[in-house]
Amino acid sequence: MRDSNDDRMAKYWSKNVSLMLRVFLIWFVVSFGCGIVFVDWLNQFRFGGYPMGFWFAQQGSVFVFVGLVFYYAHKMSSIDREFGVDEEAD
Repeated sequence: MRDSNDDRMAKYWSKNVSLMLRVFLIWFVVSFGCGIVFVDWLNQFRFGGYPMGFWFAQQGSVFVFVGLVFYYAHKMSSIDREFGVDEEAD
């Protein structure tokens, strides 16, 4: 019985870590990539009257970050329910 629970928790943490790595990768690409590395290329486009590279560096990466927080919370809620560790499981 103990091994079954350990396996279940290992799968739970594996899904949690996988989700975190995907979210961090997106955040890194948007904040570092769009705001620093690809800024010159993105500046050829305009968003709201501003060069897109500038926009990502100033506001876009923050908007993406907030969106990722909500996405992570939603996905973790689903994973918690799937493994029976959500707050309503008590």
